[in-house]
Order: sequence, then C-alpha cells, then structure tokens
Amino acid sequence: MSYLTAIDLWNMARVGQPEPHLDGHFAIVPVTTYDLDENEGTTRLWRVTDVGEKRPITSSARSSSQPALSADGTRLAFIRKPEADAKPQLHLMDLAGGEPECITDLPLGVAAAKWLPDGQGLVVAAPLFDGFPSIAATAEELERRNEAGTEPVATERTVYRFWNRWLVAGEIHHLFRLDVDSQILTDLTPELDRLIALDDVGAVFDVSPDGGEVAFTVDIEPDPRRRVRFAVHTVSIADPSPQLLEPRDSLPAQQFRPRYSPDGRHIAFGEQHEPDYYADQVKLVSFDRETKQKRDLAPWWDRSAGGWEYTVDSDLVLHATDEGSMAVFLLPHGTDTPTQLTAEDYSHGPRPTRGPVWLRTESPARPADVAILAESGIRTVGGFNNAALEDLALGPTAEFTFNGAAGTPIQAHVVYPPGFDGSRKWPLLHNIHGGPHNASGGSWHWRWNTQAFAAAGYVVVTVNFHGSDSFGDDFTRSIRGAWGDKPMQDIMAATDHLLAQGFIDENRMAIAGGSYGGYLVSWLIGHTDRFATAICHAGVTDLLGQWASDVTAGREAAVGGTPWEDLDAVLRWSPVAHTEDMKTPTLVIHGEKDYRVVITQGLVLYGILKQKGVDARLVYYPDEGHWIEKPGNSVHWYNEFLDWLDRYIGNGPTP
Repeated sequence: MSYLTAIDLWNMARVGQPEPHLDGHFAIVPVTTYDLDENEGTTRLWRVTDVGEKRPITSSARSSSQPALSADGTRLAFIRKPEADAKPQLHLMDLAGGEPECITDLPLGVAAAKWLPDGQGLVVAAPLFDGFPSIAATAEELERRNEAGTEPVATERTVYRFWNRWLVAGEIHHLFRLDVDSQILTDLTPELDRLIALDDVGAVFDVSPDGGEVAFTVDIEPDPRRRVRFAVHTVSIADPSPQLLEPRDSLPAQQFRPRYSPDGRHIAFGEQHEPDYYADQVKLVSFDRETKQKRDLAPWWDRSAGGWEYTVDSDLVLHATDEGSMAVFLLPHGTDTPTQLTAEDYSHGPRPTRGPVWLRTESPARPADVAILAESGIRTVGGFNNAALEDLALGPTAEFTFNGAAGTPIQAHVVYPPGFDGSRKWPLLHNIHGGPHNASGGSWHWRWNTQAFAAAGYVVVTVNFHGSDSFGDDFTRSIRGAWGDKPMQDIMAATDHLLAQGFIDENRMAIAGGSYGGYLVSWLIGHTDRFATAICHAGVTDLLGQWASDVTAGREAAVGGTPWEDLDAVLRWSPVAHTEDMKTPTLVIHGEKDYRVVITQGLVLYGILKQKGVDARLVYYPDEGHWIEKPGNSVHWYNEFLDWLDRYIGNGPTP
C-alpha cells in the first residue's frame, strides 16, 4: 500500500455527469484522464449500464463532451473538435456502430445541444459575435480579427471579465434549430444581443415535450453594462420571437434552469430574490403555461435547490447542500415538502428515468463516480477508480461539532493520517474553505485534497464556520459586513477543541485557504501568532482592492461599505489594515489570470511581509486563474504546499 500523492490524483479518472436513456438501463458518461508528460487531459464518452458494464464509445484521439441521447436511445450527439486546432463542433454517431459525423461548421464552435423529441433535429447553443448576428457575419469578423492580431480593449461595462476570461470580445450565444438530415441551421434568437449564461450553457435551456418551444434564460438588466440579471424566456420553434415568461415588473433578482414538466404544462425553475448576493437561497418555483400563474414549490424549505429535473411521473428530483454535505431529494407532484433520498456520502446531479435515478456520488475517501438510486438504495456502477484506490492507504475521516462564536454549534470534518495513533502528537492543518458561503467537508476535492494532505502526515480539519451555506439562511448571512469576526472565532474554537483531544502538537499548527479561505488566513495572521505557518492561495487581502474584481455589484453588503461612502467600514475588516502584528511565515500563491481575486491581492500581502522581515515565499502561475488546473502546475502546487508545511511544522507525529 502507498500514500496518496499529487501524481496519484492526476492518474485517476475524473467522472462527469451521466446522461441516461429514458429506460434507465444505460447512461453515457464523460470520463477525463490525464497525461502528465503531455500536461493535458482527454475526455472520452463511455456507455455504462445499470449492472456496471462499461465501454468507451469515443476515441482517445480528441476529447468528446456534452453527450445528448436521442429519445429512442439509438443516436448520440456530442461536441468535439474535428481537428486539433479547430473549434468544437457537434458530432452525431449511431450507437449501433459506425464513425461519428461532424454535422456543424460554426465559426466560433458549439457549446451545447439537446434533441427535439421526434429525433429529427436538435436545439443547438452556439456563440456569435455581438453586432454580427449571423453565421456569415461572425465568420467574416473572425477572419478580420485573426488577421489583425492583438487589438486594444475598450469597454464601458462593469461586468467585463468573468473568473479567468474577458467578456469584451462580445460573444453572444444564440439558439439554433438544426435539422439532422439537411444540416440546415435556423436561428431561433436572431436579434439576441444579451447573454443567456455566463457558464454551463447546456443547463440554461430546455425543449418542450411536444418539440414546439424552447425555454431559456436571458440577461434583462436595463443597463447591461452594470450587472447580469437572468430571467426565463420562451421561443416558439415555428416563430422565432423570444418572449419573457412573466411581466418584467414582477421578476425577482435571478431566474435560471427552466425545465418542462412531462405533460408540457409547467416550467420549473429556480429564483433568487436579493440582487447581487450569490448565496441568496434558491427557491424552486413552477409556472403554469395555461393559467400564467407561478407558485413556490417548497415555500417553507430552508435549503437551496439545485440540479432539478422532472421524473416521468411529474415529480421533481434535485440536490441540495445540507449540513455540510449534498443530498438528493424528491419533491412529489402536488406537495411542498422535499423528501431526502440519499443519506450517505455526497450525492449530486440526479437524472431520473423510468427506472432508477442516475447520479454521481463521492466522499472524502472516494472520488466522484457514477451511481444509480433505486428502492434498494445507492449502488455505484462506474468503478472508474477502483483499481487505483485499492493500492492506496487512505486516512480515516470523522465529523464533529463544537461550540463556536456566541456558543453556536459548528460542524467540522477531520481527516486523519493513514496509521493515525491518537496517543501521539500530530501537526494540525486547517483547510479553510472559500466562498465564503461554500460549506465543505463531505466531498472529494481534486485541487485541495484533504486525503493528500493527511497522507503527508497532517491531521486535516475543515470547519464549516459561520457564513457556510446548508445550515439555514440566517447562518449563511451571519457574516455579511463582518467577514473576519465569527469565522475567526470558529477557527480558534475548533483549534481549542482539537487540542483538548490530546493528539495535536500546539507548536505545530498551520492554516491554509484559498479565495475567502485565503482572506481568513491573512486576517488570522494579523490577529494571532498561534499558528506556526500559513498558506494563502488566491486570497483576498485588501478589501478596497477587490473593486478590481470581475464582480463588484453587491460588494458593499459583503464587506461592510463602499470606499466613497465609508472607507473606514471597508478597512475595518481588511487584512492589509491590520498588518502591524503579522509575523507568521506565509506562503503566498496566485495566478495571473485570476479576475475574481486579482493578482495584486497576493502581491500586496507578499510585499508587506517581506518588507516587515517576515519569512514569506511567492509562488506565481502566469498561465492560471483562480484555480490551478493544469496537471504540471497542480503537481508543482502540491509540492510547494507540502514543502512549506514541512519546513515550519514538519510532518508526521512528534518523535
């Protein structure tokens, strides 16, 4: 048996969302594997049956993604580059055999596709340039841009970047009807000049059961330069003229993920009501297409709905984070109380069929895999990483609760090193989650893998401090305007709780986190010297500087004020305003293309620490954004991370 390393993580398969046939006997599953020497991954589509048989159905020559099965289960549409340097296009293959056929040639490629019920065509989402709303015009403009090379950027938009990409190129996704036989494309949104999504384009549209209409989301903000605000629209395939589903003056802050009921009468979708607050509770609603009335489907539920799909019986299956984990729920038609279907592990992405519900399930000790949910419970049918896991000694995991800020019960997850002996003293690593509203602990994380940290000889704890979602809306909102207050108290209380157990060496404790987790790291080192070392990845260190972020709307509610109205309120919870006591050795990590937490956030912390004479190291990735995603960079990241911990707190139990 060996201990888990970063190399092992990249030698494992990463299993995507299963797309099952309606009878439930098989699903098409994207599975990505990586070549560390080539520093890239390849996604193949696999046919997995409900009894665990599996085989690849696309080649390893080029990646294939976004599988869409025809209603009769005989044909598969998917997206792939026809050549290595080409744009991704829609391909079609007969599951009985034969080679895939490329059936589109769009200048900017294809993003997603869904079959029409009769199998004669598909609805295709594909980008065109804003201001060039035809395929021919976009192709001509693309040729001009390629010949011109790099050009200056000018914008008047507030939202002009998103995570790691610029939005000013003006790509607008249109919806097309594609006739399979003739391969003729008909633009269903010919005048569209607004975004239909910022990411995951395939989730934002659905086709009615009779094939006559498409529901999708479109940005409706009166001033599109200030923020993005999505609302559900519909368009008739016979008469392409998109219409708002509801009157504009009655719309909430956001609407997303429309899904038609099997009889076509209702459209279910999610809503958020507070503008510019990403963690606002997602309420599930249903719109009656005949009466034009809308109703809340679970008005008293205090969890955020996600991933909903209709069953053949007009019930809804969905997932929701619940007390630090994620579970699948059933909302029967005509009721308003979701019933939890999964109690073990971290389950998500339910896809109902006439038989079982297909989904993915994972845990802190097992990567996500394909599973089915039937009356007998959950059964894993993929097994893509079984062989790799057999040779690894993973650490035991546990969950505990302690009293945090104001005596509130706080949940935490802990991963112990393989071979853990509670009679000895071990170094402690706080794995502080980001968000700040992203509860964690129940899943397998590829980038911040607690098993890999524990395998290196650390007791790893992840605290779902105040502000974490899945514990009720009040708990989530409790840190707004005071980011450093209750979460710091919770981290310190968790430390005391673990020290009281007798197996933690109080002189060998570390804190590490990314994004908001990096914020809390930089806040903590300015207010305590209790930890021997710290690691700040993509960390918010200067709240004033976060007005350079890709998303600035609503920031005043999160941090406590605006610089033009109350600069002192902004600086109150800003780590760079509390640097006088910083003396903890700190590793600072940042990516150049991080537009959510811009690169200067890491550089200013590093510069302050070095000028103060504090031990610090900067690790900079010129080709990465908020996350370290390339295999070679990720291995380097893990090595830097663990080497830094070893330098200051060693690893393994105290001799």
